[in-house]
Amino acid sequence: MPAQHHDAHAVDLNLDASHEPRHDWRLEEIEALFSLPFNDLLFRAQQVHRAHFDPNAVQVSTLLSIKTGACPEDCKYCPQSGHYNTGLGKEKLLEVEKVVEQARAAKQAGASRFCMGAAWRSPRERDLDVVLEMVGRVKELGLETCMTLGMVDAHQASRLAEAGLDYYNHNLDTSPEYYGEIITTRSYADRLDTLSNVRDAGMKICSGGILGMGEATRDRAGLLQQLARLNPHPESVPINMLVKVPGTPMENVEDLDPLEFIRVIAVARILMPASHVRLSAGREQMDESTQAMAFLAGANSIFYGDTLLTTGNPQVERDRALFDKLGLHPEQVEKSACDIRSDDEQAETALAHAIQRQRDDALFYDAAQA
Repeated sequence: MPAQHHDAHAVDLNLDASHEPRHDWRLEEIEALFSLPFNDLLFRAQQVHRAHFDPNAVQVSTLLSIKTGACPEDCKYCPQSGHYNTGLGKEKLLEVEKVVEQARAAKQAGASRFCMGAAWRSPRERDLDVVLEMVGRVKELGLETCMTLGMVDAHQASRLAEAGLDYYNHNLDTSPEYYGEIITTRSYADRLDTLSNVRDAGMKICSGGILGMGEATRDRAGLLQQLARLNPHPESVPINMLVKVPGTPMENVEDLDPLEFIRVIAVARILMPASHVRLSAGREQMDESTQAMAFLAGANSIFYGDTLLTTGNPQVERDRALFDKLGLHPEQVEKSACDIRSDDEQAETALAHAIQRQRDDALFYDAAQA
């Protein structure tokens, strides 16, 4: 059901454009933001966005699935769950050298962050040793590193941090109230505990949710409230549109109105002003106008590449063309002097070669619902 947009001023919504982060947002305040006239909501989101970011810079990230399929969790949206027959085969943990090769190609194609994901409930110690080597090798390339490995305890989080991992991704998915309709094999508290372990270990957090799973507007507000309560806020907040995969219980759920999706982007920007809000899974189904509106609403991060783990994603050439139309450019991370490129022609040539490698190499596939 689309949101009912009325009584927007039932609570005080006077927002300072500088809008310092808050962690005490009441559900009624968030629902009031959702109820604002669409133009007013986007205007407020733009004010907040411009106070904290270059409005035309977009962080470009790539994530490689380092182990695919046969996950023991029963997340109803996920083709990697071993509970559903989606035709997805089980794959072993990739070799370190193959991961480094793909990270190098991602950097040459313009990515500033390389994320690695494994379909585990939680990593086993013998697998974690290999993962730690991957982190170190990717960091040597000058890329930010991110991992999504399922639940991690305090010891595992500490080991990942010591290896130099920058970000850990662990989504909350939806509101606490709706969570039981989507997942039964892992509790909401389990997810919050993992995020706490990650933060205590000194790593940054990437955490968001998935929209279009049959949730109500109040559940979207509840999800954002949980994320905004984290102190500090997650540095990255992926907002995913459900990709309806045949064989999963979510394959026939009703489509979410794209404008309702944009509202969530805008409210997330207002609630978490200094976070990167990532336009993530589901972009393959979005036309250019919807994506442009998402950037206007405050999205400033994307995953790019040919696929997202097991689901489609706009190709690199399409993303570059859209960036050109909108006057957007990839956000740059701080580089050492030896990494600074002074020859634009050389960079363009490297990009062309990287795109060709992506076409030829079936191993290269990016992030799903992450």
